[in-house]
Amino acid sequence: MNNLDVIYNYDWIRAHWSKQELTNDRDDSLWRYLPLLPVKTAPENHSIRVGGTPLISFPKIALDYDLNNFYIKDDMRNPSGSLKDRATEIGIQHASELGKDTLVAASTGNAAASLSALSAFYGKKAVILAPASTPKAKLTQILQHGAHLYLIDGSYDEAFDLSIKVAKEFGWYLRSTGINPIMSEGKKTVALEISEQLDWQVPDKVFVPVGDGCIIGGIYKGFYDLKQLDWIDKIPKLIALQAEGSAAIVNALENNGEIKLVSSNTLADSISVDFPRDGLKALRAVNESGGFGIKITDDEILKAQLLLSKTTGIFAEPAAAAAFGGFLKAHKSGKIETGESVIVLITGTGLKDVPSAQKQIKMPEAISPDFSLFRDSHLTYIK
Repeated sequence: MNNLDVIYNYDWIRAHWSKQELTNDRDDSLWRYLPLLPVKTAPENHSIRVGGTPLISFPKIALDYDLNNFYIKDDMRNPSGSLKDRATEIGIQHASELGKDTLVAASTGNAAASLSALSAFYGKKAVILAPASTPKAKLTQILQHGAHLYLIDGSYDEAFDLSIKVAKEFGWYLRSTGINPIMSEGKKTVALEISEQLDWQVPDKVFVPVGDGCIIGGIYKGFYDLKQLDWIDKIPKLIALQAEGSAAIVNALENNGEIKLVSSNTLADSISVDFPRDGLKALRAVNESGGFGIKITDDEILKAQLLLSKTTGIFAEPAAAAAFGGFLKAHKSGKIETGESVIVLITGTGLKDVPSAQKQIKMPEAISPDFSLFRDSHLTYIK
């Protein structure tokens, strides 16, 4: 099954929209990019604000790794705590324009939490099909927002196949990625923001965690659209990071380009996929941008998660931390050149999967509140 692309009339957009108009637009949500979105209008009230997430510079990390610039694009700041809100925001508006009030999605957690949260805000009905193995924090978030949750005794891929049948039978809007091209159009807005935040001087490399392939495919589409408008002069190299136990796309990049089914086994649930439904777009994104793929073990992911938190103050979920782990691995293997500008995309908050983070830390034992004991026994440790 191939996912479609949304095609725009770039000549018309170029004639009716300019960087100056964008600069004067006081709306800092993703709706500032409406001329490059596949819907007619923005929601009347989008004050919940999806998009407009910070691009954070870390000069010390850049210095430590011989880079010109090192940035983190922190998409944990979206309403439900993940980048998936970008796709959901556009999807809900698209559903409204089609006259549909019920949306259904198969998800390992983040897309479901996103659909649940934004459906609550916009007054829509959300139906979620999630594997029973989904982290409890994400399931709690889904239920907290009042969505109709069905736990599937099977894999994400089985939930995905069911979501297609359910949407067709009941006439619901299908929010699942890999089949609905509107999702890629929402996710591409992170690339539009990155470009604008860097004053249209795009980085050399962007590290992206990959599961289904929709995010990296969408990011490529965002940079591609801007290149067609002549707003940027190049598309950065897109680096696909996958868990070693769920690496169908990286396997294809390393071999003959054919995506083959794997039996996914990784604690990074958000990128745990047997067969990537947007795999072809992911391959195109990497190949046409001149990027490459990296596989990273679960142990490397957890170590990267902890290091990321300690050095940046950003607590990412395992799937998101895989992007930072991939950056570390690429640098160690000489795949990043001195003086480059690099962005690591953080797609979801670590609060969505606290038990995984706890594997790398040791909880301290309770101590006496007596000050003299603290001074004599514990203060030396801090010093």
